Order: sequence, then C-alpha cells, then structure tokens
Amino acid sequence: MKMQKGFTLIELMIVIAILGILIAIALPAYQDYTVRAKVTEGLNLAASAKLASSETRLSNGTWPATSAAAGYTDASTAIVTSVTIPGAQNIRITYSAATPEISGNTLMLRGSVGTGGVVRWECLAALKTSLFGGTAGTLNAKYAPANCRS
Repeated sequence: MKMQKGFTLIELMIVIAILGILIAIALPAYQDYTVRAKVTEGLNLAASAKLASSETRLSNGTWPATSAAAGYTDASTAIVTSVTIPGAQNIRITYSAATPEISGNTLMLRGSVGTGGVVRWECLAALKTSLFGGTAGTLNAKYAPANCRS
C-alpha cells in the first residue's frame, strides 16, 4: 500500500475557500479602520483649538467668536483641510479630498462649562443630537469615533 504525501486537491480548495471568506469579511472592516484613523488625525489637530477656545472662555467669561478672537491660527494637513473656530463654543474640522470617503465632510466639537469651571467637549458627527445644543457635522457616523456617534 502506498502512503499518501501532501494534500489532495479538494483539501486545498477548501482551505482557499475558507481564506476567501475570511478576507471578504476582513477587508471592509479594515478599510473603515483606515478611514477612522484619518478622522482621528483631525481630532488630534483640534486639540490646540480646544485649548485656545477653553482658555479664552475661562479667562474672559465668554466663548471666542472666531479663531482670531481665541488667538488661534487655523491648522491644516494633507488629510484635514482646516480646523477653525467658526463661532462661540464650536470647533469645525473639515476633511480634504485626500480620502474620498470623508472628502469635504465636517466634524463639529461643541464646548460647555460644567461645575467647577471644567470645560467639556462634545463631538458631533452627522445625525447626532447634541446634549448642549448646536450643529452636528456632516461626517458619516460610521467613520467617527465612538463618542461622536449618536
């Protein structure tokens, strides 16, 4: 009797089919993950705008109406078109065409002052209801961080 060495064609086909199914499931999730990483770059870039706006609010007792009023220079990168302070309590992050899924969309940050003078920031993607009032951004919620989704 001959000993079989290696795998049969059927066994190899089953392995390839299983790999195909796993790749079909993993690829969309990975693509969303890479877009979320780019969205996070905008939130990191907005840290200085949040600081400038918070400092102005705590020092003057009022929120800055513009970036200039907060002493903040609008920031941008290849992925983020701009991070601006368009009005009291708001920061707008606008994404560039470098990532087609989020091109031209915005993510809004809305500030409020809690007890003890603690400034809190709420992140608003599309269709999220604000706890403090204000306008939501246009960024699809599936690409936003968990705290920005409704």
